[in-house]
Parts: sequence; structure tokens; C-alpha cells
Amino acid sequence: MNELIARLEERAATCPAAVIVQGAHETLTAAGLLSTARTFAEYLTAADIERLGLLAQNSPAWIVTDIACQIAGICLIPLPHFFSDTQLLNGIDRAGIDALLTDDATRLGPIIASRELSFDCGHADGLTLHGVINPRQQALPDGTTKITFTSGSTGAPRGVCLDNTQQIRVAKALAAVTQNASPRHLCLLPLSTLLENIGGVYVPLLTDGTVAAPPGADIGLSGSTGLDIAKMLQALERHQPTSIILLPQMLVGLVAAIDAGWTPPSSLEFVAVGGGKISSGLIRLARTGGLPVYEGYGLSETASVACLNIAEADFPGSVGQPLGHIEIQIENDEIIVHGNSFLGYVDDPASWYPRSVATGDLGHLDEQGFLYISGRKKNILISSFGRNISPEWVESQLLGDSLLSQCVVFGDKRPWCVALLATANPECADQDIQAWIDHVNSGLPDYARVLGWHRLEEPLSVESGFLTDNGRPRRARIEHGYRAVIESFYAEPERTELA
Repeated sequence: MNELIARLEERAATCPAAVIVQGAHETLTAAGLLSTARTFAEYLTAADIERLGLLAQNSPAWIVTDIACQIAGICLIPLPHFFSDTQLLNGIDRAGIDALLTDDATRLGPIIASRELSFDCGHADGLTLHGVINPRQQALPDGTTKITFTSGSTGAPRGVCLDNTQQIRVAKALAAVTQNASPRHLCLLPLSTLLENIGGVYVPLLTDGTVAAPPGADIGLSGSTGLDIAKMLQALERHQPTSIILLPQMLVGLVAAIDAGWTPPSSLEFVAVGGGKISSGLIRLARTGGLPVYEGYGLSETASVACLNIAEADFPGSVGQPLGHIEIQIENDEIIVHGNSFLGYVDDPASWYPRSVATGDLGHLDEQGFLYISGRKKNILISSFGRNISPEWVESQLLGDSLLSQCVVFGDKRPWCVALLATANPECADQDIQAWIDHVNSGLPDYARVLGWHRLEEPLSVESGFLTDNGRPRRARIEHGYRAVIESFYAEPERTELA
């Protein structure tokens, strides 16, 4: 039996009136969540749905839908609201979605209007169900119960196929190491993000906890990169969570708020951060300011988290030790994860049932088993002096203070590195930026130092095409878009002589 459903049944039987899910305006008790999910599962089964797309903001209804699909044995495909229309259509087609549940029906018009079936389903707690005519049902590995789309570096993310057991295995491993009894978790990331889905929903539901899942507007999040820190601070004060999950950019914003005088809620016991390389200096700044931050690492192909720092085993600068359900090896500097591998990619039988996952990330394990990430295999810069440089490594050092909000480093086939920068505070003076870069450079080997930088007039964004959906830089596009700026640094004789 599905362990999550079994645990929900226990909670519904022993403490039926306990509130375990909270939204902006509604709550669900243990008995209410299970009863509503069972009713909706029957409804979806009667509609003969096999693959359900879910395009919705965070809410109790999102969680009900997830649980209902597990009860009914329906494959759920969460679709991020921040996907472009092209990406949404690509996801609908690639996953072979035959029905789509959404809180934004008007958006579907230009996407699937000509292929939409009439579904007499009415409303499900603010969501409407739409049938989709797909020309063919894409092949999936046996046992697929969820398809999560990688953020990717292209406009056509790949569908990663998972089963319920793989996801619950990660949730149980997280619960075992964090040991937060009855957590009160506030979902700050979209639930379409696998990390939040597993760490923010499954972990609390398995451990007698509570999930707060307000929509993005209530917590200051819009799109994939829009962040209103003031609203996020208000949400943290209002909900008083014991745990949250952050992306690096969100952590930068919270540290800047601490610098400006904000005090984090004393309720916070565990703040997980991942999704990109983070400076140990930023981790230490956050902790000094009262945020119990711990860095982790994972990817969709390992059903999310694979490594995590915890209070009892912590080393800032690393991404922690492997969780108990997986093993990690380093082969030719690349991180290979064994155990809990995904089932494969949608409609790609050659990828099905892998025994391990070659992550494409470079790193090493220390003697205590802590994993360190140095960058992406495909992103390595090779200077004109033949030095290998991971841009993520240099960028993480430059982002180790709340001064900068974005940093992208270039220097392939060049004698030295340059950077494109955005500041957290628009009023920050150029001399302060230079002073910080000088400080960082003093701790870097000479071949990796940044000797030229350009302050961006506007931050890089998903909408401009320069960031992936989870905020990672599209390096080739950025380099092409800012080619003239980058080339201008190498045309300065005095700077070349300095290098």
C-alpha cells in the first residue's frame, strides 16, 4: 500500500479534527483531506482519466489533487504557471495529457482551444477540468505515477517519470535526518517544483505535521523569478513556520532583509536551500542573522534530494552527506548517483530503468563523506593559458555577500575572467562593488580572478530568455546577447597588461 495514504488514514482515524493543510482562506482536517481526496479520486476515475495535468497555484486543492491521483492510480503531471504558452503546449503533448485541471481556464484558450473536449465536471474547489485531444499517447515506463518537467536550458524541458515509491522514499529519508517532529511547513516554492512537492508536502504529512500552501501572491512570488521580499517577510511572520525551502536568490533577499534590520521568526528550525551553488559565506551570514540554513543537493532524476547538511552533520560549502537511500560515486570528476533512479524520460525508451544517474555535475567527496559541487561539466571554461575554471565556483564566491543578486562569469579561451552583475540594492555604489570584487579576488587563484565587470541595467530574467525557469543562467544566450560588452573588456590594452 502507498505509505503516504496509509499514514493519512491513521491520522484521520486517531485525530480526525486536526488541521493539517492550510490555504489562503480554507483549511483541511486530517479526516477532511482524506475524505475529499477519496471523493475526487472517484470522480476522476469515473471521467476515465489516465494522465492529469495540473496547472494551478499553491492551494489545499493542489494537495487534494495529488493525493486523489495516488488513490486512483492516475499519473499526475504538475505544470508550472511560469511556463510559457509554448512550454505548456509542449508539456501537454509530450506527456500525453488527456485532461487538465487548472485555476486559470482563460489561459488555456489560445493553447488547447481547438483540441478541448467538453467535460461536464464543474468546479473542484476553484479548479476546472478540461479534456485535451492528443494525437497519440506517448509511451511511459511501467509504474509512472508522476511526470515532473526539468527546468532545463532549452524551451522544451524533458519529462522525468517517477513512481510513488521513489518519491515517498525521499520524503522518509528527509524526515529521518531532519528529525523535526510535527513540522509546520510554509510552502514558498510552487508545488509544481518537485522539491517543494516532496519536502514541503509529503514530509509534513508523514510526520504529523501541517502544510501551509498559500498562493504565490500571498508570499511575494510571481512567475519563476519575481520576488517581493516584503510580502515574503510578512508571510513568514504570519505563518510562523518551523521549516521552509528556499532557492539561492530567495536566501540572498532574506539575508539583505536581515542586514536592513529584519529578525527572522524564532519558530524557524530548519531552512533548506538548494537549486544552485551557494557560497559558504552567505550560509554563515544567514545563520548569524538567525536563519538556520542548510544546503542540499538533488535533481529530478533522483526524485529530488540526494544530499543534505543537517545540524548533526554540517559543513558549509558542501551540500551535505548522501541521504541513506542512495550512494554517490565520483567518476572522472562527475557525480554519479546510485539508488532511487528515475524510471526514464517520456517517450524515450532508451532512457528507461537506469541503474544510476550521471548528473553532469562536477564534484568530490571528502573523507567524512560530504559532497562538494564545483560546477557543471558542460560549463567548464578553459582559459587561453589552459586553466580549467568552473564559472559556478567563481560566481558563488561573488554571491557570498548580500551586495550582489546576480552574477554570470565568462572567460572561455580568454586570458582572464569577466562578469555581468546585478545588485540587490539599486543604490549600491560602483566603488562598493569593486571593493567586494577585490576582496573575493584576493581569495581566488590568479587565473580565476574577475578583472572586468559590467553592471546590468536590468536583472536577467526568464522573460528575456536569459534564465531557465528555475533561475539558472542560459550562458550561451547571455554571452551572445552581451557579446559586445564582453568583447570590449578584452580590447582594453591596459587591462590585458594587468592580467
